[in-house]
Amino acid sequence: MGESILLIEDEQELCTILTKRLNKQGYVVETAADGVIGYKKAVGSPFDLIILDITLPQRNGFDVCRDLRQAGLATPILVLTARTQIADKVVSLKLGADDYVTKPFSAAELMARIEALLRRPPLQTSQTLHEFGGLRVDLRRMEVKLNGELVRLSAREFQLLRYLIERPGVAVSRTELLRSVWGYGEDSFTRTVDVHIASLRRKIENDPVSPKMIVTIPGMGYRFDGK
Repeated sequence: MGESILLIEDEQELCTILTKRLNKQGYVVETAADGVIGYKKAVGSPFDLIILDITLPQRNGFDVCRDLRQAGLATPILVLTARTQIADKVVSLKLGADDYVTKPFSAAELMARIEALLRRPPLQTSQTLHEFGGLRVDLRRMEVKLNGELVRLSAREFQLLRYLIERPGVAVSRTELLRSVWGYGEDSFTRTVDVHIASLRRKIENDPVSPKMIVTIPGMGYRFDGK
């Protein structure tokens, strides 16, 4: 192990407990008690993972997550919060978070989710503007154009496209997409992913029946092959 984790959390007792647990698992942990300090540390030093609360002093976790992604930071972000509303989860994922865990939580589950995020292939790019032939994806402005024409994507379709294009050439399972883009558990209905992929292909592929960018990996999931 030895991976470095930035824990942005204002509950001192929880911060202490989590730090000890993470240290015991072999992780190097740095902490920040508010959003302003957390943001500065995140952009100022390299970390392998960021654990981020939403309700923070000075600057909330939504703003921190959004600004980190807009700054081009590709570090995985795990939101750890007491806010259990689905709307908060959707907003977090839309802003660029990779996972969402609510308090109170199972320590074993949290460790498993951390390990899963750290096992993922690292993002091959932190750029915010991507172009693949006639397709232009502006992550900062959340805008997609095909051959110069604006493409109307739902928030979920945009998050799905972003997740795939930030991992070019990497096979991504349906389970990972459900967890990271939807925030669902592994026992969820995987047909949801297929339906959204089909809709996305109709909007960005020249030939949705024989897609060239979002390629199906039989029995597993999908891979982005845009060049």
